[in-house]
Amino acid sequence: MTETAIEVLDVSKRFRVYREKPTSLKQRLLSGRTRAEDFWALRDISFEVPQGGTLGLIGHNGSGKSTMLKVIAGILRPTEGLVRERGRIAGLLELGAGFHPELTGRENVYLNASFLGLSRAETDRVFDDIVAFAELQDFMDTAVKFYSSGMLVRLGFACAVHVEPEIILIDEVLAVGDEAFQARCIDRVRAFQREVRTIVLVTHALDQVRHLCDTAVMLDHGRVHSTGSPDDVVREMRFTILHHDLEFAREAGSKEIEVVDVELLHEGRRLEGPVRSGETIAMRVDIRASEPVDDPVLSFALHDATNAFVFGDDTAGLGMSLGTVQGMRRIAFDLGPIPVTGGKYWITLGLHSRDNERVYHVLDERYFFEVQQADGRRDQLSIPVTVRMEDL
Repeated sequence: MTETAIEVLDVSKRFRVYREKPTSLKQRLLSGRTRAEDFWALRDISFEVPQGGTLGLIGHNGSGKSTMLKVIAGILRPTEGLVRERGRIAGLLELGAGFHPELTGRENVYLNASFLGLSRAETDRVFDDIVAFAELQDFMDTAVKFYSSGMLVRLGFACAVHVEPEIILIDEVLAVGDEAFQARCIDRVRAFQREVRTIVLVTHALDQVRHLCDTAVMLDHGRVHSTGSPDDVVREMRFTILHHDLEFAREAGSKEIEVVDVELLHEGRRLEGPVRSGETIAMRVDIRASEPVDDPVLSFALHDATNAFVFGDDTAGLGMSLGTVQGMRRIAFDLGPIPVTGGKYWITLGLHSRDNERVYHVLDERYFFEVQQADGRRDQLSIPVTVRMEDL
């Protein structure tokens, strides 16, 4: 049974926010008690990270991601709740964290390593590796106050990953530096994963979460919004970003005519599982007009697990006119052969006028189907390929 490396139990964090704080004794005496308000950066956060797991922590600016990481690191104490960690923690939580600006790079390496529990002899053994990783051989005897932001983060990351931590906490570091340094950082993260070390990654680079993490947690205004597979949580994050007015977006329109039922079919039966690449599915859509609607258009769009648009079409583009619709009408689309090799695909349906000036009804990503990934394949598309040998 896999042990839990990090356990976050009902964690909340409160800060006191002062309004019109007096700047002098006279102002304090005249204004009386300083007014302050409670700001809850985190509320009732719970999740676990198994030993050797990689968790992506995502959310919009101000959602509480970095605060949560600092609580896990022990930099902040939770107002309520409990965090348990099992193993040595190394964290790179913000640019230059743990560095003294007046000390040299060399001195800061030894200081930083001592914070993480390494003896001087242990630091001696990894010092050259740290310098080589950071590519700062010519600057180790320069005070870090003269370092650029890129140099600081390179040295900080190099220190964090060379102290043999059981748990590493990373806040936005993989988005800093040039492409070569980012590639080295990602290679190091993958090496940690092979060594069954535990990683918590805070980032706005959602594709990194999909490619590096086993699970993901999305925070929204200090609360857990969603947890689960990286594809599902990243999709929810992108959906939230794109649809601030979520309730309106999910079901909008004037509704003189609307979609009342949708059914996905495979080989004549209701779809009840994934289909294979190259197979065909049918989408049966029932619409109903409460009053005569002249020449409406039924359209659909497919989005993948990251909420990226994949494909779309409509009855007008396919050469069909619905004429004047009153009462019930059924339209069926045949989709296929499906050219993608794996993943979930969500369907958005819309009813609108032919000139797109009037929207009658929108069902935003209410239905989905799944394509089964072929064993051992990493392709995104299934392209028919033949091969032949020709005479020279």
